[in-house]
Amino acid sequence: MKIITELSRDGNTSVPNLSKKLGVNTSVLYSRVKRLVKKKLIKKFTIVVDESLIGIGVRATMGINRDPKLKDQIHKALLKTPEIVAISEVTGRFDILLTLRAQNLEELHTVAIEKIGKIEGIQNTETFVELQKTDKDPVYTVTE
Repeated sequence: MKIITELSRDGNTSVPNLSKKLGVNTSVLYSRVKRLVKKKLIKKFTIVVDESLIGIGVRATMGINRDPKLKDQIHKALLKTPEIVAISEVTGRFDILLTLRAQNLEELHTVAIEKIGKIEGIQNTETFVELQKTDKDPVYTVTE
């Protein structure tokens, strides 16, 4: 769990640096990381992009209610919308929560009205514009 926690904070850290930090022999640590990847506990090593530097100025969450008969058709249409970065089916007031990215409020409005709002089977939407976000590093612990 310590390996997973440290790699989730910085997946680019070298095995020698990580072995010093965790107090584990380099070759042992390397084989443990390799085993975590093989067992698919670690799905991939990735990067975090500063979206403001590539022109993304607005982030939002959108709640959607849909016609259950058109679930698969709606899902496929949402997957084709590039401004949508995550689709979650949820319980509660909405059927789906979307995570959206846009250059500005005008583009977000266009996506909401012209792209998402026109998908057959979408009954209603509610959009929540992100004002501030604080990411928290995950900590994985052993549960017995």
